[in-house]
Amino acid sequence: MMHNVARDDAPAHARGRRLMDRVKDEVRKLVVIVVYLWLVFGLLGLHEMLLRRKLGLAYQAEGLALINALVLGKVMLIAEDLNFVAGHRGRPLIYAILRKALLFSVLFVVFHIAEKAVVGLVSGLSVASGVTEIGGGGPLDLLTIAAILFVALVPYFAFREITQALGWPTIRKLLFVGSTDADAGVARINAAGEQRRHRE
Repeated sequence: MMHNVARDDAPAHARGRRLMDRVKDEVRKLVVIVVYLWLVFGLLGLHEMLLRRKLGLAYQAEGLALINALVLGKVMLIAEDLNFVAGHRGRPLIYAILRKALLFSVLFVVFHIAEKAVVGLVSGLSVASGVTEIGGGGPLDLLTIAAILFVALVPYFAFREITQALGWPTIRKLLFVGSTDADAGVARINAAGEQRRHRE
């Protein structure tokens, strides 16, 4: 009887372990993207502060870089789970990298416009008055923000895609150990890929 109970509990235990592994993976991905976005937004805010100081204009630090990074990082993870940027399987990695950077930079600008519109409404102002705070509010300003985000996101997605292709152990060896051991890992991956292609 005890043996049957233990055997019945095994699948539930395995499911719980898989769930915990998935939660840990999602938290790790969220932390990485939030830290990256926080650095990007913080540097952009610092640049704006320096420009305004140089021009003799007043500047009040909002301190929203971390909040924006948290919210937009979560939006990014949800969009990835919903296959927002699907459709690059089997193509060179550069297509996936540029596609994701472009789509997410546009998504961030749209999200930021909606955020400013809501802030404008809550403050008792019109939607347009909130939106016009973004980079001056003109189309060229919004395009510039999207371009900055695009360039900033390219290294992030490049690292993500290359890590998925080669595996974290190989990337870790390349970054922190040296090329000799990593070359052996890459060779094994290439050999495994060739074997799969021959079998297909």
